[in-house]
Amino acid sequence: MSIIEDLKLQFKIGDVVTKLIFWNIAFFAIPSIVFGVLPLFKVNIDYLNYVSLSSNPLDLLWKPWTIFSYAFFHFGIFHILFNLLMLNFAGRLFLIFFNQKQLLSLYFVGSLFAGGIYMLSYMFFPALANVNTSLVGASASVMAILFATVSYSPLMEIRLLFFGNVKLWHIALVLIVIDLFQLPMENTGGHLSHIGGAFFGYIYTQLLKNGTDICGWFTSILDFFASIFSGKKTMPFKKVHRNYKAPVAKKVSKIVTKDKGQQQIDEILDKISQSGYDSLTKEEKEFLFKAGK
Repeated sequence: MSIIEDLKLQFKIGDVVTKLIFWNIAFFAIPSIVFGVLPLFKVNIDYLNYVSLSSNPLDLLWKPWTIFSYAFFHFGIFHILFNLLMLNFAGRLFLIFFNQKQLLSLYFVGSLFAGGIYMLSYMFFPALANVNTSLVGASASVMAILFATVSYSPLMEIRLLFFGNVKLWHIALVLIVIDLFQLPMENTGGHLSHIGGAFFGYIYTQLLKNGTDICGWFTSILDFFASIFSGKKTMPFKKVHRNYKAPVAKKVSKIVTKDKGQQQIDEILDKISQSGYDSLTKEEKEFLFKAGK
């Protein structure tokens, strides 16, 4: 099996965190290569100008997509590397308590809220007035996902290299303090968007506990388009656990089937969940790839 087929398979069977990571990498790598080669032909295009969120709200009139697109583009390798590591960390924790559709909705709506905070900060803070800049990166969406999880289970213990066991809220506090300290330095709007994303994530979970889903409208949009492309009626949206007082391990039921091929697929997927994709043999990878076609 080729590397391309391996990547296609991992994308196909991966959860929403994996798919978001793939999309972020694609939106970084492909334009970087294409627009990096164009100068050899004396063509210079600043593509980030067309996908980044401007601090001037009037720019939304000619590029309205940037209120979402900025959360999928990055300006450097270290920028995307840090954000994707944090997305993988925060996303895996989030999925312990919430479902994949909620994570995807929070990623988008969190970026919308954080983008609004970013633009408003340049309108109302005197020190930022008359400054025209732009915002790119998944940081605000990642902060929304992380703080939604913190809001639900702040005392969850995480084992960190060199630090040992720390509580989840300790990690969140450090990240917020870093943003607060860097506010007077540079990228003030960017750090304010991080704080805005964190605030949105925290409020999201608190309201969800009371039965109000502030991302529900976006989930309905996802359901609508999913029903169009699948040709089937989607299941109604389900909220998180009924008992919000203490995290409860969710028991995933397995479908028992008499079909031998399906049984083999289930066994391979169980092996992936326990030991990772790399633990599969070449034959198992090929079988899973062919079964997915």
